[in-house]
Amino acid sequence: MDFSLLNEALESKSYEKVADFCDELMLQAAAQGITFQDEWPYSIHLLGHLYINDVNSARFLWKSIPSPVKETRPEVVAVWKIGQRLWTRDYAGVHEAIRGFNWSPDVINFVAAFSDALQHGWTVDPASQMLTVKKLPVVREQKLNPSKLQRLTEYVFHLEH
Repeated sequence: MDFSLLNEALESKSYEKVADFCDELMLQAAAQGITFQDEWPYSIHLLGHLYINDVNSARFLWKSIPSPVKETRPEVVAVWKIGQRLWTRDYAGVHEAIRGFNWSPDVINFVAAFSDALQHGWTVDPASQMLTVKKLPVVREQKLNPSKLQRLTEYVFHLEH
């Protein structure tokens, strides 16, 4: 399998693309009849779905992971603990699950980006230990082109008459 796009996304910290790249690679492998257990980056794939807050896809991926992988790769189980905490909205537990595992060099930067709540515009309420998402302002660049406005006006006029 060619993991070059996935590796580029990880190196450039474009973590929002990871889930799509992994899903696409998994579909390609399945279409070619390739089976994998040991070499598939399940930890990264799960984190990719969790990073974009797609907990449902992460759950389905978790269910499709072969049992021997779950039994022999504790990092995959540790990532899933994060997913379980997200599923139940136990945000303090998410941070406990992140801090409670010694992450591999391949995953540590991804986990750090995931846990960096301020990067996503989130804040932690110290009293309740709850994460709140700040609504980011919508940036709109709207340039008024007089010729387009004129064409629109003529079009609407034509429709009305």
